[in-house]
Amino acid sequence: METRAQWSEVISELDEEHKDLLFGTSLSRRFARLPLWISHPANIGMFYGFLISLALILPYVLRYDNLNESFSNWLLFSSLFMAACLVLGFCSLILVSLSKRMPMAPPRILLYPMPFLGIGLLGLDYSNALDIPSGISLSVLLLPGPAYVHLSWAPRWRLLCMIDEGVNPFEGMHVEEVVSQESADELAGEDLELLEVVDAFESE
Repeated sequence: METRAQWSEVISELDEEHKDLLFGTSLSRRFARLPLWISHPANIGMFYGFLISLALILPYVLRYDNLNESFSNWLLFSSLFMAACLVLGFCSLILVSLSKRMPMAPPRILLYPMPFLGIGLLGLDYSNALDIPSGISLSVLLLPGPAYVHLSWAPRWRLLCMIDEGVNPFEGMHVEEVVSQESADELAGEDLELLEVVDAFESE
């Protein structure tokens, strides 16, 4: 109850720009609703690896004739893939903790199609339709999740941890809109022709 009160108190002090920076888009907002120990960047990375692993069941069934062999190889690959995503999540959190970097919007137009492209390439390779190097397919599969965690979620998780401790992570940072309040006469300066045009508009 005390933690919830601390969150409400700190968040109520934030302006809309800082709230958007803190919670991000719909995906990050979903993760932000989870307890901090569940939404740890390493866990989010491992969750991405788990989702990719589920999508790879069919390509592994196509690759091997024996169902047991397909399952055992898929299980080994899934474990290694999830472990790699978990370790990369930890590395991202360490780097963000050292650099104090703020969240960045990941390049969605590049990252979002990549898992589907990677699964498609791996499926074509495993079905012997095309000879595609496994390193290319695996790199395309691996990059999107850790990239999102590193650019967007790990910095946000660090800020959420600060709020959980009752600290305003944006203290001293203000987003100010620059509004020009100079009159037309001041902008015109000593330009007589421009002053005449201004006076003509004002008289109309």
